[in-house]
Amino acid sequence: MSDPVRDPSFRSGSVSIIGAPNVGKSTLLNFLLGQKIAIVSDKPQTTRNTILGVIHRPSAEIVLVDTPGIHHPRFQLNRRIVRAAKHTLDEVNAIFFMIEARTHAGSKDRSIIDLFRDRSLPVVLLINKIDLLKKTRLLPLIDECRELFPWTDIIPISAKTGDNVDRILSTAESLLPYAAPTHSTPESAAQSPQFLAGELIREKLLAKTYEELPYSIAVTIEEFSDSDTLITMRAVILVERQNQKAIVIGRKGAMLKAVGTEARQEMEQIFGKKVFLTLLVKVEAAWRNDDNKLFELGY
Repeated sequence: MSDPVRDPSFRSGSVSIIGAPNVGKSTLLNFLLGQKIAIVSDKPQTTRNTILGVIHRPSAEIVLVDTPGIHHPRFQLNRRIVRAAKHTLDEVNAIFFMIEARTHAGSKDRSIIDLFRDRSLPVVLLINKIDLLKKTRLLPLIDECRELFPWTDIIPISAKTGDNVDRILSTAESLLPYAAPTHSTPESAAQSPQFLAGELIREKLLAKTYEELPYSIAVTIEEFSDSDTLITMRAVILVERQNQKAIVIGRKGAMLKAVGTEARQEMEQIFGKKVFLTLLVKVEAAWRNDDNKLFELGY
């Protein structure tokens, strides 16, 4: 096998996966990588950080950039999230724009298209969730989408079932420049274990909370130690009000215990070792509009 650092035919670069909230970007990233590096929820605005996944192929290194869903921001947190998602468009070699398969392209999809309309980047349209669309509606939807933008390619997929997903990587590779790889390690995830641990805890909370509470929650890892056989960590769950703290803890601590158990079990599967997890809940009033707190949380 040739050395990719010296191989002039080797390709290396990055592709941004963008779209409205809850279209399936994180599900796709996890499927392509064959491992979980991004949390998944049925609630919009689940992804808050730009997440990198690196795929090593014999002839290419593909850096996939999963971005937060682009939406109308109400809080300073959301403004930062949307700004980060838009900023990635200035740093990648290609854009994969994802929409949901439905009867027609939505207004949110059209507004996002305006973000890259004047950029000289190849843009591939991914029509996701085709498993939920009647087959007779797919071709008319593709024809409608062709009128929206001069796409480099249109790929109908199901990130959940894997249908047609194999086309994505070969298409991505063809759009990257000839260059040496930039990620020398074989690891697929560019995020730290601490980041993933905090996200897994937040994922379990998203699944168990409703209305505004999921969006008022943040998780930070305050202590983290890793040995050959055991990871020990202390995580703090931030909420904005005392009544939210009571909900997260639950009756006699039942909610917090369930969240901790589910998060710990999944961490042990992913990290391949025992995890000792301590969870605390703190109230930080209006943290979503506090620039200093957002900076501390990494937003």
